[in-house]
Amino acid sequence: MTIVPFKLPLLAATALLAAATTAPAASFDCGKADLAADEQVICEDRALNDADVKMVTTFELLSGLLAMGSRGTLQDDQVEWLSRRQACGSDAACIRTAYDERMKALDEVYKSLQRPT
Repeated sequence: MTIVPFKLPLLAATALLAAATTAPAASFDCGKADLAADEQVICEDRALNDADVKMVTTFELLSGLLAMGSRGTLQDDQVEWLSRRQACGSDAACIRTAYDERMKALDEVYKSLQRPT
């Protein structure tokens, strides 16, 4: 089968779209049967799903840059934040606010990193 060149971008775009609509959130499996209320909302809301991906990616990157003591504090803060997000239940606005606040906190951690001069 020969693919006509102008159809190749269309096929690639279709494949990306299909993958994007079924992509799980980064920090948990959207396919598991016993999702918590906040997780269900995140899995159903693309913007919240994207916020989750951004937050967990930022958290993981920062974790790799910090010394052990600071890394432990970051992890403790993450567990505390997760409890606050879970307390939102199915309130999407509350969850969105939780992600915004966490990203601001992670940004402050990043800004405080010692950099070589």
